Amino acid sequence: MRILLYSGKGGVGKTSVAAATGLQLAKQGLRTLVMSVDPAHSLADSFALKTSLFDAATADPMQVVPNLDIQEVNIQLEIKRHWREISGYITTVLRTSGLGDVEAEEMAILPGMEELSAMMYVNQYRKSGAYDVIVLDCAPTAESLRFISMPTTLDWYMKHVFPMERKVFNAVRPLANRMSPVELPSDSYFANIKDLFEKIEGIDTILEDPQLTSVRLVSNPERMVLRETQRAFVYFSLHGLTVDTIVVNRVLPAEANDSYFGKWREAQQEILGEVETYFNPVPVRRVPMFQEEVMGVERLEKLASVLYAADENPALVTRSERPYSFGRADGAYQVRVAMPFAAKGEVKLFKKGDELVIEVGTLRRHVGLPTSMAALQPQRATFEGQTLVVTLREVA
Repeated sequence: MRILLYSGKGGVGKTSVAAATGLQLAKQGLRTLVMSVDPAHSLADSFALKTSLFDAATADPMQVVPNLDIQEVNIQLEIKRHWREISGYITTVLRTSGLGDVEAEEMAILPGMEELSAMMYVNQYRKSGAYDVIVLDCAPTAESLRFISMPTTLDWYMKHVFPMERKVFNAVRPLANRMSPVELPSDSYFANIKDLFEKIEGIDTILEDPQLTSVRLVSNPERMVLRETQRAFVYFSLHGLTVDTIVVNRVLPAEANDSYFGKWREAQQEILGEVETYFNPVPVRRVPMFQEEVMGVERLEKLASVLYAADENPALVTRSERPYSFGRADGAYQVRVAMPFAAKGEVKLFKKGDELVIEVGTLRRHVGLPTSMAALQPQRATFEGQTLVVTLREVA
């Protein structure tokens, strides 16, 4: 099963692009699910389905066209299905602190519950073989990064902290419950946590396998949006995921060249040039701004026809190598940059803000640096096969 993860800044058109991709995949005969992981769901709206915020029609997979289902994770239903013990205990504690019933129930919805619920479904569908492709319409960038980093964090907690914590609570619970105004969580609370972990176990390996999972970043030709797309590219790479496509949405067409839109279009063209330079060799797809809002199957199919060739399969693996990765060796930080077409020769390195710019002959790479490395300076660069290894250190 292939997983295509669409992410980007809020409002760039991720949902429309994800929905159009789902239609294209279904047309290729692939059993496809488009799942919304964004708490502010708009997937059903994108297909112009008549559902409301309180309608649970799309909480489970719902067919919209042959071979294509959609699903919007409904956290209220998920709490009843999977989080009952955990949410119940937290609600009880909050009520004891003086909050009313409604406020306590609302605050018992912890950050990450929605993302973990989505991961449980993805893992379940993978194991059952229910779909050939799952398209994840993710929340804005920061929440998407939490989505992909959560399994690794939870795996560490379950292996190193959880067993000891459960034993300690079992030992001290009888005494503590006599003295504390709030009872400690029962063992069923810990059993619920263990059950949830077992349902997502192994998903971190799936997300980091480029043969199974690909990230597609959706952007707009605006400088603020481009900066967030660059940061997302860095952090997906840092977490070991492969970004195989950049989709630049809402590009003004050539005919929008009058006195009102002319300067705006010129600015977009300049930014598009920067996009091509920064993300090279990752391919960039451009989507024009349509004359009408993209809603409903007919208009989404029109968007799909712009994004993909008629017989193109969006699920094919087009990139398995990561453009760059980060690590440490011998007390120094390293950036490993794939440069398969570079001839060994003079390498030029310089910093530009939080970017590392590398020039080898006529090739240039812009590498965004994570926060922990942004203040470091490049010291040397060497080739290991077709990979350029750049060493960075603190400057005294």
